[in-house]
Amino acid sequence: MKEEAKVRIVIVDDHLLFAEAIRPTLESLGMSVVAVAATGAEGLEEVSRHQPDLVLVDIGLPDESGLAAGRRILEAYPQAKVVVLTALLSPGTVREAVRIGFHGYLTKDVPVSRFASSLRAVVDGQVVFPRRLASAIARPSGEDGLELLSEHLTAREREVLGMLAEGLGGPDIARKLGITTNTVRTHIQGILTKLQVHSRLQAVAFAHRRGIVRLPQRGESDTA
Repeated sequence: MKEEAKVRIVIVDDHLLFAEAIRPTLESLGMSVVAVAATGAEGLEEVSRHQPDLVLVDIGLPDESGLAAGRRILEAYPQAKVVVLTALLSPGTVREAVRIGFHGYLTKDVPVSRFASSLRAVVDGQVVFPRRLASAIARPSGEDGLELLSEHLTAREREVLGMLAEGLGGPDIARKLGITTNTVRTHIQGILTKLQVHSRLQAVAFAHRRGIVRLPQRGESDTA
């Protein structure tokens, strides 16, 4: 029973020494490394074999890019949460990871405490990208960079964003969509992360400016 409750992880990294070195850290966090793969092809096989909750993928793999490997994993096993874990600090790579649908991007120099909290956040349904990288994505092209991120909102995130624009709170959104308030919070966190804003109000204002949602006109909310 205890083992089944653990978060099950597959690591895809050709630096096997590093992969084995972080295993004790992950296990000390109550997580279980069920397999380590050195290539993208092996990673896909291990994900197929073990059906993990979380997949940590390095960018530089011998047979293909970690982004390409992650894309194939997500396409074949959409229930898996895929996170980049790399030494590479690249806004362009982060942008591509967001486009593909990765659930996070972590660098190998991240402190253990932040590493742990980030992985737990991903398992809980949040999307995690370091602020220093997220701001760097937007900086070269200003708001256009943010517009690029907005393109990667899921259909459900757009639905939730539309309801926020209507002035609905979390419990009301949960009732209308038939989901839990925790799930609503997860979707909202994903929206804030992808739009690179810090509040629901900022998310709605940005989405309205870019035509993602329409704010209700005066009196519209009274017509059910």
